[in-house]
This record gives sequence, structure tokens and C-alpha cells, in this order.
Amino acid sequence: MKRKFINEAVIEFLSCSSNESFARSAAACFAAQMDPTLNEVEDIKTSVSEAVTNAIVHAYPESLGKVSLRMRIYPDSVLEVMVKDRGRGIQDVQQARQPMFTTGGEERSGMGFTIMESFMDRLSVRSTPGKGTTVVMRKRIAPRVKK
Repeated sequence: MKRKFINEAVIEFLSCSSNESFARSAAACFAAQMDPTLNEVEDIKTSVSEAVTNAIVHAYPESLGKVSLRMRIYPDSVLEVMVKDRGRGIQDVQQARQPMFTTGGEERSGMGFTIMESFMDRLSVRSTPGKGTTVVMRKRIAPRVKK
């Protein structure tokens, strides 16, 4: 059964490293309508940054491609963020989710999925080699008591 969302935004951009900060800002601005704490905003921004950076660095290592950022708000105060590419995909998702594993060379830490998992409530990764990767993250934003 599909969940019914109350708001949605979809942005598509080229896999240029300069677009990583754009995606971070867009996610923070979209989430602002949920009245998150500063810590929650930072968690969202960091997680989006990691997911988008993975798409830029790993999906399209030798060319530019498109990255899609979809954000949804659900009635139970859950923010869902999806980052999708149509790049080279991940050979072994379980291995890629292990801390310190990277295919990006010595300059990469291999902590992207670990960071996303620790800052968001839920993380799912689907990938098909040669067709791309979809990362879906969810975070519940606790409603704050108005004074």
C-alpha cells in the first residue's frame, strides 16, 4: 500500500560537485516547514550531502549525469528524502554499506552510508549495476509544543 504524502518537491540536477551544497540547502528549506530543531536540520543536511556526493563521485566517475532529489512529508511527521541516479550502480550493496568500504580511492572515507544511517531513522539502498542507485532516507521530526 502506498503511503499518502502531504507535500512533495522534486529537483533534478547535473552531477557537478557544486550541486551538492544546492541539494543540502534545498532539503533544509523543504524540511523547515516541519519546524525541525537545528540538530534535526543538520542531520538532514549531512545525510543529503553524503547521498548526493555518493551519486556524484561513484555513479558518474568519468562523466556528468543526472541526480534526482525527491522530498516528501507524510502526515505522521516523517520526512522522506530520495536521492536517485542512473549511473553505474553498486555491485554489492551490503559490502558498500560497511563502514570504511569505498571504491573511490584513498581520498574517500567509505563512511557515507554509515553517516546516513546514524543521522536518519531509516535508510534503504537499491541498486542495479549499469542502471543506477536509489537511496531513501526517512526521519521523524517530533512536533514541538507551541508556547
